[in-house]
Parts: sequence; C-alpha cells; structure tokens
Amino acid sequence: MRILGIDPGLDVTGYGVVEGTVRSTVVIEAGIIRSSSKDHLAQRLKSIHSQLSRLIDQTSPDVCVVEKLYSHYKHPMTAILMGHARGVVLHSCSQKDLETVDYPAKTVKRAVTGNGNASKMQVQRVINRFLNLSDDARPVDVTDALALCLTHLHHSNKNKEVVRV
Repeated sequence: MRILGIDPGLDVTGYGVVEGTVRSTVVIEAGIIRSSSKDHLAQRLKSIHSQLSRLIDQTSPDVCVVEKLYSHYKHPMTAILMGHARGVVLHSCSQKDLETVDYPAKTVKRAVTGNGNASKMQVQRVINRFLNLSDDARPVDVTDALALCLTHLHHSNKNKEVVRV
C-alpha cells in the first residue's frame, strides 16, 4: 500500500509518501510545500493546490491521510487558516479520486510514541528511528506527515485482522 501523509498548514504543509507494511515501510518521498506569506490567501491556496496535485500525479498514492482539524479556543485564527489549507488538500485529493482518511493528532501521537500528549520532537525522534532516517534537521511538519502514514498502516492492519476473525 502506498500512502501519502499530509500535515496541512498555510505557510508550510508537510508531506510524506511511504510504501509497505507496518513491519517493512519504505519512504518514497518526503518534504514540504511552501506558500509565500507575501501573497494573498487565494494565491497561497492555489499554490498549495498546484504543488500537491503534481505530487499526487508523481507518486500515485493509494490513499491520503490528513490530520484532523483541531482548534483551541485561545487561537481560533490558527484553526481557520489551517482549515483553509486542509480544505485545499481534501479538494486536491477529491479531484484525483484519491481516498482520504483523517486521524486526530492525539491518535497519531499515541500510535507512534505510545503517548497521546507526546511533543513534536518526541514524534520526530521515533519516526526518524523507525524509518532509519538520519537527518534530525528535517522540519517537524515532514515527520508529522510520516507519522500519519504509519498510523494509517497500523490502523488498516488492525482492521484487516478484525475482518479475518
């Protein structure tokens, strides 16, 4: 199974593409999609859409996994801006007939580290170790996207086991 993980953001959207199983996972590609804060919102969203559409065409994933939107009452604007980027991600996937699945951040952190309240740095360390990635300097947006991929591998594997019983 080839999975595209997306950690949506307006400034930086992290992505990772993995293939394999829970026991044997290979990173196909990982990186970030940037939009310029100097551009108007509509132009930034268009840029995210075009870059993501190209990525989907180049990597041919079977499914896209996106972080569920979380909003904190102290930071409503952050949730609104992330919602715009997440909406563009979902739109880009739907245009390519790509199935999308979403997981809450706590579920991803729990699946990867065993702790739903783990820090981004803890997630990054676990992902780097598990996937044999040597560069700790990669943005946490990328390791968050890869964590989404691994979470989906784990959850889809559990669902298959349940079906067999």
